[in-house]
Amino acid sequence: MSLSGMINSISRPHPEDALNPLTTVWGANPLLPDALPEYPRPQFVRNSHISLNGVWNYAITDTASGPVRPDGKILVPFSPESRLSGVNRQLKSEQYLWYFKTIPDLTRPSKDARLLLHFGAVDHRAEVYVNGRYQCTHVGGYLPFTVDITDALNAFRENRSRKNRLLVRVQDATEESPQNRGKQALKRGGMYYTAQSGIWQSVWLEWVPKGYLRSLRIIPHDDLTTVTLKFETSVPGSIEVAMFDERRQPFVRAFCSTSKEPQEEYPLDLCLSGSDLKPCNKIGEGRYLAQMRLYLEQPRVWTPEDPYLYHLSVSIGDDTLYTYFALRTCSVEEDENGVKRFCLNHKPLFLNAVLDQGYWPESLMTPPSDKALIYDITQMKSLGFNMIRKHVKIECARWYYHCDRLGMLVCQDMVSGGDTPSKLLTSYLPTLFPNTFTRLKDGARRYRKYGRADKDARAQFTNELKGMVSYLRNAPCIVIWSIFNEGWGQFDANLMVNIVKDMDDTRLIDHASGWQDQGGGDFLSIHNYFRKPSVEKDRHGRAVFLSEYGGYALRVEGHSSVERQLGYRVFRTPEELNEAWQALMTENIRPLIEEGLSGAVYTQLSDIEEEVNGLMTYDRKIIKVHPPAGEGD
Repeated sequence: MSLSGMINSISRPHPEDALNPLTTVWGANPLLPDALPEYPRPQFVRNSHISLNGVWNYAITDTASGPVRPDGKILVPFSPESRLSGVNRQLKSEQYLWYFKTIPDLTRPSKDARLLLHFGAVDHRAEVYVNGRYQCTHVGGYLPFTVDITDALNAFRENRSRKNRLLVRVQDATEESPQNRGKQALKRGGMYYTAQSGIWQSVWLEWVPKGYLRSLRIIPHDDLTTVTLKFETSVPGSIEVAMFDERRQPFVRAFCSTSKEPQEEYPLDLCLSGSDLKPCNKIGEGRYLAQMRLYLEQPRVWTPEDPYLYHLSVSIGDDTLYTYFALRTCSVEEDENGVKRFCLNHKPLFLNAVLDQGYWPESLMTPPSDKALIYDITQMKSLGFNMIRKHVKIECARWYYHCDRLGMLVCQDMVSGGDTPSKLLTSYLPTLFPNTFTRLKDGARRYRKYGRADKDARAQFTNELKGMVSYLRNAPCIVIWSIFNEGWGQFDANLMVNIVKDMDDTRLIDHASGWQDQGGGDFLSIHNYFRKPSVEKDRHGRAVFLSEYGGYALRVEGHSSVERQLGYRVFRTPEELNEAWQALMTENIRPLIEEGLSGAVYTQLSDIEEEVNGLMTYDRKIIKVHPPAGEGD
């Protein structure tokens, strides 16, 4: 181990460093009138889509009372701390951020139609008002929320509305609160980045009829021939499901039923849930459940090499939405030598993964465009990676859609939080003495050491963990949930495993990535930046997962945010970096596969501010390495 390397990797705040104004090719125009115009939710698509992205008015105040006048214009959905928002101003923990928008003229499609207002994500606490009437409060900076604003709208005349005013009030304390915040910091530096706040994912409206589909759960089974659909509707009624191939032609070689063995078969080009399917189990006011099982003949499974998607339309009454699913299953199984392996569709697959924290120089956690998301995924595929670990962040829905259709597996992290933990417990000792200090218990006696003394913050973490799983569990690309990372805010990890498994037993779990292993989940998860990688046998019989390694650093002049540089091993030239990276991948990692390594996550996809250990520069203009021999396109 390089002790100097460990010391250099310690995070220190450096807010005095002015960031160089780097820009990707997608963020060259700072005030696009149609910012991120794509449909925000590709797995739950309706034809009714009224985007509210674009220019809003904003204000920042020191009190909770509304401002007399706006401070200026902001480009939604970019946070005010970002340059692409047009504001470039930090919201302080005690301040309030206000958004004002006049909703475009609305035409009501029918007298019973309802208008839903959707937010992709607002960081961190948001209160929503329409025409001065309170609508909802949402807490949690990384998850979507929806509110029905129909009853707050001004009266319709001849099916058209008068102007309606939308107001959103935001608070965000970042690290001055135990809230879940990932690596955001008001005093950025080292491995912590510029904090952001407010609306940072798409905002849109959609009309729905009185009877509409509230939610859809898609569960592919490990037999790779059947899929269960679970529906929640606002009214009782029949549900039609039609399946299509990639050319949008009816796909008729499948059938549906509610029982394990089909009692009655329906061609799936028009699959009706008749009375025998009992679609109307009332579970609450305006909430009804239905369930349907699909049987597919000659199924085509999803793999990174062949990411085949089945397309569906689902209708109840006048409400129709479009979605997709994939046939794939993930598991840990023994190979012919009795070694536990990650398996995709019951076949061993080595997870050659890269860490991705999803930051952009001009727009922070919001991608400057949809094409930017695609670029990151395709470039990692070209370097030979088949999985991305989305680290301490939940992405916009379109990122998972692109992973689904492009064939990129995903290990999804839960967003970390809590008070500042003991660095000795969560960083220094586990790094220095990995065989001694990586399995410390995380129960009530150590809540304070882990930064989890606050009971309400533990409850909020649990609620947001459930929200993440509920939000993303239909995405075929996700194969692993990662709950805690390096002990940050860790508590009761095995309880969290049970909570996730109860919600989704179709994926694997890395319950404690790096260290503070509690013996749960599906992996012995190891972080190793300073020693030669190796494989150790897990006493709990789990697969071995090197969930972080590498971190090789090269600062590229003109493409770095600051003069300062952070990395676990620093190189002076591109040639030195590439030679070392090639050797690491081919001479250190590949031989470990035969010894039982199931997966490895290289740090990281791109540079971020002080961190220059990316395979690409922060502005994505330079790829620092070449694909290892035998990998890539």
